[in-house]
Formats: sequence, C-alpha cells, structure tokens
Amino acid sequence: MNFLDDDFLPVSALQHLVFCPRQCALIHLEREWEENVLTAKGRLEHERVDEGYREFRRGRKRISGLHIRSETLGLQGQVDVLELDLVDPRAQDNLSAFGLKGKWKVYPVEFKHGEPKQSDCDRVQLCAQALCLEEMLGLAITEAALFYWRIRRREDVRLDESLRQKTVETARALHDMFRSGVTPPPTYSRGCKSCSLIEVCLPKKMGKQGGYRRVLFAPQEVE
Repeated sequence: MNFLDDDFLPVSALQHLVFCPRQCALIHLEREWEENVLTAKGRLEHERVDEGYREFRRGRKRISGLHIRSETLGLQGQVDVLELDLVDPRAQDNLSAFGLKGKWKVYPVEFKHGEPKQSDCDRVQLCAQALCLEEMLGLAITEAALFYWRIRRREDVRLDESLRQKTVETARALHDMFRSGVTPPPTYSRGCKSCSLIEVCLPKKMGKQGGYRRVLFAPQEVE
C-alpha cells in the first residue's frame, strides 16, 4: 500500500494500541492527554534521549533520537538509542549511510519508565522500530532491547517471525482505526488504575470486561 505523508502514523501508537485500543484512540484520534506521576517521570527520563546525543568509543557507537520511517508500514518516529557494534572492520561496509567502515551490528534500545509487562505492547513498538531501520538501512536486525528505569534492568528481545507478524498486523489495525475514526468502548482492567486517562475514559462507569480488545487481537482461524 502506498502511503501519503499525512497517512504516516507514530510508531509509539502501536504500544498504546496493544496495551489498550481505547487509550490509543483517545490519545491519537481525540487528542486527549492527562499527566500523572508515572507519565511525568517517564517524560523526564526521556529528556536526554529526546535531545539527541552521540557517543563514540572504539568498536561501539551510540546514537540517540534517530528519526525512522517505514514506507511499507506507514509508520514514523524515532529510536531512543541505537547501538552500533563493530563486528568485522575488514568486511564490506553495511552502514555507509552513517559514514562507517566495515560490518556493524545494529541494536535499537527503547527506554521505558516502569517494568516489563505481560503483554507484548513494548515489544511490538520495539520491533516496529527495527522494521523501520531494516527498511531504511537495507540490513537485518535480529535482536533489540527494552530498558526499564524502575528496575534498572535491560530486557533483550529476539525479533522472531511471530513478533514481526504481530507488529505488521498491529500496524494494519492502527491504520484501520484511523481510517474509521471510531474510538472503541472502554474495557476495565487492572492496568486502568495507572493510566493517566482514567478520568477521561471512565472505564468502570462506561465499560465492562471484554469487547473490542479481545476481538481485535484474537487469534485468527485458519480456513
């Protein structure tokens, strides 16, 4: 599918969609936003990354705030930190776009305030970043990482075919949501308690268990 410039959607919206379709629509369709302690801490933690910096050491480079884009998925955004490790200085250049010689391993890292989640919402966002980079740089990325500030721990993520497929399907669902312009009904869960939009969404008052989220991400039957 060919996307016009106005059709490109933020990579970060994939995380919102997997976590909660209604939250995604409230933020990206209705432009609702409320800050709480968790979102404020996350914003402060991202300040240095968002400003952009570069670190150069022998055999390793770190670049923050790199803008990314996928013409195939209709997504754009930025990578918190892109780590580049020199694998073979004598091999054919694979990152000439950065003016680097030799073969380098590309390793995107996404920073999150909280801690690892049961759902794949953070992993899908990270995988989408990798897919954008693969398309832009013309190389394969097999691994990436999530760093969680609260527990000061890094989680390595293998970008296998299952995660890639889920990411592509989520990108399609995101474009479908934008084309429909419909905000899904609320679905109350334990995660609602920490959501800064709880007073806008009113999930207990307006919603009940189940609904849109189950339908959107239910396994598809094979015919």
